[in-house]
Amino acid sequence: MKTDTIKFRRRAFLMLLPITLAGCGFQLRRLDGVPFASMHLDAPADSAVSLRIRKALESSGHVRLVGMADQAEAVLKLGQENRSKTILSLSGAGRVTEYRLGYRLTYSVAGKEGRVWIDQDKIELTRDFTYSDSALLAKAAEEQLLYRNMEDDAAQQILRRLRSLKLSQPETERSLKLL
Repeated sequence: MKTDTIKFRRRAFLMLLPITLAGCGFQLRRLDGVPFASMHLDAPADSAVSLRIRKALESSGHVRLVGMADQAEAVLKLGQENRSKTILSLSGAGRVTEYRLGYRLTYSVAGKEGRVWIDQDKIELTRDFTYSDSALLAKAAEEQLLYRNMEDDAAQQILRRLRSLKLSQPETERSLKLL
């Protein structure tokens, strides 16, 4: 008898969970709203951000990635990715206790006939992390994780910027109207 009540409660909970998630407005992150039907991604071969953007655009199903720039409605051009690592603080003995990691990327979006949707823009991200010589391997893994996190963040920022574009006017025309 007791096991039947537990099974009933478990089933009721599993049935109510999707209803409560739908009722609160929860949705998985999607890439809707990119205003271009076809895009060309012009990026360095070793660019981690371009790989993340490519995967997001391909999985969306709304944007077709093409191999040639002249076949695309818009060209997303990514510049070189730059990583930096600077000492943030030292201990009394002169050993490093904190580092600041930096990540910088430039990008632009141009359309057909020389239209500029997003003029040369840059993304600069930093992360601070503590360092200890006694945990050398763990701190090296943490550093790589922070760089991957910054690459993900940069890719998401570019995708959000693409979603915010309106096809009616290129960005340079909009900025001229504001002046």
